[in-house]
Amino acid sequence: MTWAFYAILSAFFASLVAIFGKIGIQGVSSNLAVAIRTVVIVFFAWANVLFEGTVPQLKIWSRHTWTFIILSAIATGLSWLFYYKALQLGQASRVAPIDKLSVALTIVLAFIFLGEAPTFGSVLGGLLVVSGVLVTIFVR
Repeated sequence: MTWAFYAILSAFFASLVAIFGKIGIQGVSSNLAVAIRTVVIVFFAWANVLFEGTVPQLKIWSRHTWTFIILSAIATGLSWLFYYKALQLGQASRVAPIDKLSVALTIVLAFIFLGEAPTFGSVLGGLLVVSGVLVTIFVR
């Protein structure tokens, strides 16, 4: 299977995050909901790692790897906390597209920090995402 197949699955399940999350946080603390969600994800992720048998790889991880995986986890946690708060206060059909500005931001940051070369497709795609978000926010 290719990276694109997994990316499509990611997008599908990410869409369910907004729907299930919006239904689930009615009348409860969004932070508590994120905490419960995180516990479930921890068990799910470790079950996958144990099934794969990849735990021994931890011995060979460099300080660099640890640092950036931890920074990624912190960014994930902050993203989830803000996302669930936004879902609690706003409509999922408006919150989710704004959250997807991360796509355009990732494209720009990949050019800057990862040295990825801008292509016509990546620049146009990023601009279309931003355009879609603006339509979602301002066109009623």
